[in-house]
Amino acid sequence: MATIAYRRSRPWSHNGPLLSSCCLNSSSAATRYGQRGDGRRFVSTDASSQNIFRSSRPRRIILVRHGESLGNVDESTYVTTPDWKVPLTARGREQAREAGRRLQSIVVGDDPGEGPHNVFLYYSSYRRTVETFREIEGRLRGADGINIIAASEEPRISEQQFGNFQNVDEVRAAKADRIRFGRFYYRFRSGESGLDVYSRVSSFISTLVRDCYQYRKAGYDLDRTDVIVVTHGLSLRLFLMRWFQFGVEEFEDSNNPENADIVVMEKKCNTGEYRWYQIDPVLRERLNLPHRCGPASKIDRPTDGGDDAGF
Repeated sequence: MATIAYRRSRPWSHNGPLLSSCCLNSSSAATRYGQRGDGRRFVSTDASSQNIFRSSRPRRIILVRHGESLGNVDESTYVTTPDWKVPLTARGREQAREAGRRLQSIVVGDDPGEGPHNVFLYYSSYRRTVETFREIEGRLRGADGINIIAASEEPRISEQQFGNFQNVDEVRAAKADRIRFGRFYYRFRSGESGLDVYSRVSSFISTLVRDCYQYRKAGYDLDRTDVIVVTHGLSLRLFLMRWFQFGVEEFEDSNNPENADIVVMEKKCNTGEYRWYQIDPVLRERLNLPHRCGPASKIDRPTDGGDDAGF
């Protein structure tokens, strides 16, 4: 039987440096990166510290858009219902259940291996994402071979703020303006720009990385651990933009995922010098994502303590 702990905040705090590593083999030495007092970076290899640098990245990061909501089929919903309280439709609930079935298959895969497959989940605090999460969690909790470590409500991956109670005509006009202006920088009156959402999603990614480090430190095998993030279409794309570090123009060219779409970021490693995540090429093409979301030949670079060292 799977175990699950619901929490709104982490039971730990960690003020030290985040470790950056890959799937080191038994014969490889750990490489440490740091910065001297004069600002120059240094690199050192120390076989004795190998255990400290075991993989602190999960096997997969799986992003899920919520199922169809009442607002997706009737925009007048937002006139009387706060955006964060808009529920799923009956079709959206079925989509969420189907997403749960697909996620079970993804997590367990063809090779069950030894021991349970660990999962921890984050979900937006909006009702439609909470309801999607509950359908997914219910499916995974009852599945053989899956251990749910924890599930956290996470407001930073919520939908873009369009204002409070919304005037349908005004929002439609604003969305048309956004298409002309550009989704990333356009700011809704009394709401957010895409850049605002990008900033809070970036902050969430730092928390996700820190949590991974702490779970590894607590003894969980992250090579048998998946992270599932239940969020919204724009937040999902901005997560990818930040993680894979693609530009504003590339973001503008990307397509929104469908309701209950699943985007799997699979961890890949070579002998230890490089590590990266990649997305299935069919899905990359459908969402029109940049090539750097793909195979390592497109993006190889050492984990040198640079901007992506926390990722």
